[in-house]
Formats: sequence, structure tokens, C-alpha cells
Amino acid sequence: MNQEEMFKLSLDNQERAKRVLLSSDVANVWKQNGCRVNLIGSLRMGLLASHRDIDLHVYSKGITEESSFAIAAQIAKLPGVIEIKCINGLNTDEHCIAWHIFYMFEEEVWQIDVIHIEEGTEYDGYFERMADRIVEVMTPNQKEIILRLKFETRSDKDYHGVEYYEAVIADGISNMSEFEEWVIEHRKKPMYYWIP
Repeated sequence: MNQEEMFKLSLDNQERAKRVLLSSDVANVWKQNGCRVNLIGSLRMGLLASHRDIDLHVYSKGITEESSFAIAAQIAKLPGVIEIKCINGLNTDEHCIAWHIFYMFEEEVWQIDVIHIEEGTEYDGYFERMADRIVEVMTPNQKEIILRLKFETRSDKDYHGVEYYEAVIADGISNMSEFEEWVIEHRKKPMYYWIP
């Protein structure tokens, strides 16, 4: 796949992701329940490749398991929602509940990851700033390398989006073999959140 084909496919997939988000009505359900909803991740940064996932952070005050589950119950009733998974992190430093919503759109399953975060805590707006900062510093060449690495990644590999971004932007990684070695070494370090 040449550069032009790769960028066209990425743009096509991003447009499809926007249609999925609109069609699903997931963001609107959170908004109707008084939450602030922000797009984050690869779709926000123009770095969505072939992975069918959309990332949202939603914020409200006084989150409880009961309040978040009540909203998730409304989402479960939406046409096309086929599965929902939950990770409860309310009692961690992240003060959140993570929802993984699987949505069928034109015979494709998309994953909509929604992190419900307590407003005003440490991570309120953190990943929005991360995304905006990546877009700000990323060169056209780095964007091409990131997209190429994403498209070249085998489906059985579980790499995090931020690993591509840090490897390429911070450490100059430029091909798949370098990237795979970088991930092995990087995952030996204590977990941290990177912003360029």
C-alpha cells in the first residue's frame, strides 16, 4: 500500500467511525444524562487506521456504580448494541468506570470505549490534552510512520495507540521490527501516561 492509498483508507475509516458514533447514539445518551462528552484517541487525532474502535471520555459529578450502570442500561437498549463490558475503577486514582460497548454497524462490530470519569479529578481533560499535544508536535512523516505501523500490525497483536505515538514521536522508531522490540522494552517499565 503506497502513501496515498494508506491515507485514503485511513480517512475513509475515520469517516465511517464518525457515522458509527452518530448512528449508535451512545454519546447522546451520556449527554442526556448530564455528562460532558469528549472524543479522544485515534479518531480525535486523525490516526485511526484499521482498528474499529472509538474512544470517548465522559465526565460528571458524584459518580456511583448505580448512576453509571443506570446510563449503561439505557445504552444496552439501543438498537445495534450487542454487548457491554465494565471495569470498575472508582476506587482507584483514576476515579472512573470503563465501559466497552460493542455495536453492530452494517455487519461490522465496532467497539466504543467510554470512560466515565469523576469531574474535577486528576484525569479530567488529561487525555484530551495528550491528543491535542500529539497533533501539535507530530510531523507529516511521523504521521505516515504511525499509520503504516498500525496498518502493518497483525490482528493477533495487542498494542496500545499511545505506544505507537511515543515510539515514533519520542524515540524515532520507523519500522515494525524496531517497534516490536521497543514495545517489549517499554512494557518492562512502570506504567505511566506519556504526553510529548
